[in-house]
Amino acid sequence: MNRKFNGGLLFWATALPTVMSCSSSPTSEVVVEPTHVKSQELSAYLTPLSDCDAVAAAARQTAIVQMRQTVDARIKEWLENPSRCYGRGWNEDGPIASPGAPMPMAPPSGGATANSNAAPEASSVSSTNNQVAGVDEADFIKNDHRYIYVLAHSKLKIIDAWPASSAHIVAEVDIEGEPRKLFVDGDRAFVYTAIRSSSGGSFAGGSGMVAPWPGDVGASSECTYGYDCEFTGDGSATKAIVLDIKDRANPKRVRQMLSSGSLIAARKIGHAVHTVVSNPPIAFSGLSYWPSFIDQCSSDRSQHTLALVKMAVDNLKKENEAIINKTDVLAALPSLTVSEIGTSTSREILKACSGFLGASISDGSTFTTVFSVDMVSDSAVTPRTIVTKPGAVYASGEALYISVNHKRNDAYGWFDQVKEDAVSTVHKFRVGDDPSKTAYIASGIVPGQVLNQFSMDEYESHLRIATTVGRVPDPKAHSVLSILGGKGERLDVVGQINNIAPDEDIRSVRFDGDKAYVVTFKKTDPLFVFELGDPRNPKLLAELKIPGFSTYMHLMDPTHLLTIGYDANDQGDFAWFAGVMLQIFDVSDPRHPKLTAKEVIGTRGSSSEALTNHLAFNYFAPRNLLALPMTICEGGSGGGFGEQMTFSGLIVFDVTAAAGFRQRGRVAHPPLATRSYNDAGCSNWWTNASSVVQRSIIMDDFIYSVSSEAIKVDSLNALGTQVAEVKL
Repeated sequence: MNRKFNGGLLFWATALPTVMSCSSSPTSEVVVEPTHVKSQELSAYLTPLSDCDAVAAAARQTAIVQMRQTVDARIKEWLENPSRCYGRGWNEDGPIASPGAPMPMAPPSGGATANSNAAPEASSVSSTNNQVAGVDEADFIKNDHRYIYVLAHSKLKIIDAWPASSAHIVAEVDIEGEPRKLFVDGDRAFVYTAIRSSSGGSFAGGSGMVAPWPGDVGASSECTYGYDCEFTGDGSATKAIVLDIKDRANPKRVRQMLSSGSLIAARKIGHAVHTVVSNPPIAFSGLSYWPSFIDQCSSDRSQHTLALVKMAVDNLKKENEAIINKTDVLAALPSLTVSEIGTSTSREILKACSGFLGASISDGSTFTTVFSVDMVSDSAVTPRTIVTKPGAVYASGEALYISVNHKRNDAYGWFDQVKEDAVSTVHKFRVGDDPSKTAYIASGIVPGQVLNQFSMDEYESHLRIATTVGRVPDPKAHSVLSILGGKGERLDVVGQINNIAPDEDIRSVRFDGDKAYVVTFKKTDPLFVFELGDPRNPKLLAELKIPGFSTYMHLMDPTHLLTIGYDANDQGDFAWFAGVMLQIFDVSDPRHPKLTAKEVIGTRGSSSEALTNHLAFNYFAPRNLLALPMTICEGGSGGGFGEQMTFSGLIVFDVTAAAGFRQRGRVAHPPLATRSYNDAGCSNWWTNASSVVQRSIIMDDFIYSVSSEAIKVDSLNALGTQVAEVKL
């Protein structure tokens, strides 16, 4: 692969005895060449690694390349900007595998089935709002026709929710760590919990050092809407616990899996659970990125000849390489231990590094693992591990895709074939209802990066993916819709529409059969409609511009989209986001989409968990009901946030394509301790959407609104009149 300077090595002129002054430009004295002189097509693929030594070598190789690139880029920048001072930070020890540009590698259903007993149960219930029918997504709450299973306050709580008026907790199981998500399948539950080391940091399977992820390490909130967050996990380890819940009042642990990686995503197809975890980068303690005797902040650089600097840099690289080569990388490789409860059986299934893959476009010594297991049969676990950082995850009934973003960073390097400031590599794995058949299939590369899982969709053996290069207010920001297909280990771009919505970025995507709907934003909300029936000839059919933007689009029926997002106030060159906005679009004529209904709730600062997490969006088609967690703020002007919180809880709407939105009622959820609202909650930024209520469940004529403190039960015919309350 051919790269410009920043992806390669710095070559110095040796016959230049001249001394530089502070005001002189050194560009005529520095010779810059790429690492590889032979240009070749940029491609993405994974290569099997034969054993743990090969895995360690791959991790060291990427670490060394990145270290050398970092040192070279910083020296070059220092030479070309004599008046600039970089201050401290370049000499500090720490992981060199923080997210930056990629480096080349040498080629080679949501609810469970009804309870088996004959006890009364609801006849019609809502379940998890899954992206793909038949592909269940892990969440902190699940339900069947009688029971609700919720993770709260370090416990799995099983609630006998029917009849509604007598809803009560029948079992509480202590879960170590920080319980995050679960699946329920018949008489078994599969619980994920985050485990941290005694020091509160990340977990290492062996004695090796693991660097924490950059950013807010320790935060338990996951990235579901990747506009202002990365799909990296939080540095914790992940324990998956399988419980037998046939006796709902007396659950029993039967199995557990302990992974050194943090949970990224999980899907269930049939009885097979497919989990994606990722280990933080390996830390190589003692590395330095700047020659110690050179003052970074000195304005007088005449004391350093190029030959002297070259010698210092070469020595620094050699010292760093020695540190990397001496680091016990094997001790820091990911681990996955499977234990059968009640027996002495325990297996470390990654010990031999079976199923490890090296990435042609990698980003340091980070490991992402996909492991599959049957949650009802206690069969073997099938793992596949890539030497790469994680990304957004999408799964159909047959394949799981991981989209890994790589951003231009002049301190790490970039591809000279790529004009965009970001690319994404996409890795495809075969998955399904047989976990033993999980395997790597192919990889591809597209410009830009995805917003979330809804930016991807599989249709007739092709992957459609919508990405954005840059972001507002970058004038070069634009979006791309790519269609990938092919045979063997390559996902080739067979069709593409580029330069969608210049100066704007993507705020939501939804695919439906041979159609795609994309919302972008800067001032207005263009809803783009695309025809993708011919994967080699995708077409833009229509563009509808309206104020505001949608953050999530729901397939209401075959001809209507039901969306949630924000209203906006035009300010000339930009627009303020305002209150929460619900809309219905008629797309029966894809060349002429129409906005048929609109409802704006509150002012700037109003928020809902459903804005950035589709699992909180509960549209129950059999009853034409939409239930949404909501925090309503009022007041504010001139772009200011609302000053007063007037409501926090659940709002229920009757929704039809013909009549639009009619508010049926509300269920208030002020904090139990104060029974009042907190006006400070009105200052949420739009990407940090949240609400006290996080989920809702409909069971026949009753609705269950769920917060971290309580589940309130109300009649759908008398919302606000509480039937029961289960305190959590």
